[in-house]
Amino acid sequence: MWATRAADQGTVSSADHFTGTVYLAARDQAGLAAYAQAVSDPTSAQYRKFQSADWVRTSFGPTDAAVAQVKSWLTGAGLSIVTSTWHAVTVSGTSAQMAKAFGTQIHKYDVQGQEAHAPANDVVIPAAVASYVLGVDGLSTQLGSHAKPDSVKVNDNVTASGSKTGGGLPTKATCSDYWGQKKATGAPTGYVKGAVPFDQCSFVPSQLRKAYGITATGLTGKGATVAIVDAYASSSMLADANHFATAHGDKAFRKGQYTEVVTPSQWTQQSACGGAAGWQGEESLDVEMVHGLAPDAHVVYVGANSCMDADLTAALANIVDHHLADVVSNSWSEIMHTTDQGDMAKAQIAAYEQIFEQGAIQGIGFDFSAGDCGDQSATAAATGANCQTDTARAQVGFPSSSNWVTDVGGTALGVKDKSGSYGFETDMGTHRSALSADGKSWTPFPGNFYFGGGGGTSEDFPQPFYQKHVVPYALSHTLMTGAHSKTAQRVTPDVAMNGDLYTSVLVGMTSGGAYSEGGYGGTSVSAPLFSAVQADAIQAQGQAIGFANPEIYLRDRLGLFKDVVNQAAVHHQAPLSSVADFGVISGSLRVRLVTFGQDTSLQATKGYDDATGVGSPTANYLRSFLWKNWAAGLGQ
Repeated sequence: MWATRAADQGTVSSADHFTGTVYLAARDQAGLAAYAQAVSDPTSAQYRKFQSADWVRTSFGPTDAAVAQVKSWLTGAGLSIVTSTWHAVTVSGTSAQMAKAFGTQIHKYDVQGQEAHAPANDVVIPAAVASYVLGVDGLSTQLGSHAKPDSVKVNDNVTASGSKTGGGLPTKATCSDYWGQKKATGAPTGYVKGAVPFDQCSFVPSQLRKAYGITATGLTGKGATVAIVDAYASSSMLADANHFATAHGDKAFRKGQYTEVVTPSQWTQQSACGGAAGWQGEESLDVEMVHGLAPDAHVVYVGANSCMDADLTAALANIVDHHLADVVSNSWSEIMHTTDQGDMAKAQIAAYEQIFEQGAIQGIGFDFSAGDCGDQSATAAATGANCQTDTARAQVGFPSSSNWVTDVGGTALGVKDKSGSYGFETDMGTHRSALSADGKSWTPFPGNFYFGGGGGTSEDFPQPFYQKHVVPYALSHTLMTGAHSKTAQRVTPDVAMNGDLYTSVLVGMTSGGAYSEGGYGGTSVSAPLFSAVQADAIQAQGQAIGFANPEIYLRDRLGLFKDVVNQAAVHHQAPLSSVADFGVISGSLRVRLVTFGQDTSLQATKGYDDATGVGSPTANYLRSFLWKNWAAGLGQ
């Protein structure tokens, strides 16, 4: 949308080098999707009849001759093949060679003083190979939306004197071992009912295992493999994960239990994506949470070469083509409709979907975080901590809204004791006020939206078969703009687990040569937690689960999920609140008044809802994988 005639600065130099990715189409796209549904549906005769990657390609993918013909077209224009699979061919070459291959010159554009490049016209695909090609990606500068981590670090590196403020709140960092243990007497009266509790200390894995019933089942993920996909890689990941685990009473990875697939020599777009340092916290969070809740599962970290779609799809394709895992955790997302890049290209969407469908056929499930900006509207983006400001309207994220992945939303978890006994959950959505330097006032008051789990009704994807008769009509037929949809649409999330910034989890990593630990929140917590739960379920079942959503919605009918509802609405009282006191950081008092369960337009109500889906998993959810013919209880 920024490549306008007014911004056009003419053609780039004919000798300038560029890269591009040609996404390849499955030979039988309808058959691929149909088989993926059949092996995932407990009511189907083909249920769990998983196949190999070679079988999928032979049955549905492009032929070797088709791929060779595409490559011949590209090399015939002088382009060099960088990588080639049946999913995509990445090429590099000069501007002149790109113009010859794709039928359009690449121009440079002045975008608010920044030089960017893009094709001056639509790419043209030769008729002889057009049926083999989904589309072309990467020929333009990515100025706006791209994948980003769905996590935020909370302030917890504290130095404090321990003195008292005029309002009665201590400047020394204070947190509770469990909900309501310690009360803050200096919080404003009348805003919430009674004394406000201090925020809970960041959770460690043993507490989460107990809260979600994993400890009671004795499951550890043995025999399962979880892949984690982020951008780039941390050089200290294994050492950090082992340090973190042993520091909190858990086992380090066994030799060979943790592996990595990374190619640092091929990393690109580090300035736009934040580089390895920008993704280190996300990677550490994901690996340590999976290991924490499934300590005997194998973990393979697959680092994409950037946060751009072409590199992320390449990482995902590598997992399915080589069957690297049973479950894939993805704590990143992007929005599909932006004010700068426009709408996400259909070719990119289709490229992701083909990989997810292939995974389903092979018995591989994909979990994605739902995002941390509530309904992703401009109103939320104005004050939200982890929002994309280029959002065009209220919308769901992607790939989390795909019909072929499990979208994991967020909750705020309260525990009853230091060990982690489950107390309650409410929807992940916080308003926040900051205490003034003199400790006597809060700004703004009441607080603004700051953080919230993603979800909502998709304008891009129709309702999948597994959501029929579960998702309320009003949700599936009302778009996030408020418009009525004649057709039922996909609604997210599917499930939810703890992820609120103010019910954070502890994460350890090495930075600047020193190891330290800090609290993290976001649905980036929720996604690896659920992937670990699925690894535990695979151990219980003794075989792969694959694409989990059909079984999730059927198990919801058996009452195997905790229905998460807004606590304040249930009890007809003021919003659930806490005081997060980080003490004095760099000479500044950091105290926050937080109210929970205020997730923009998303609402946690009884039954399925667009804030927490079917709810959070329980011990009985895991135990159900031990049952024989469990679907018989549904009359299947």
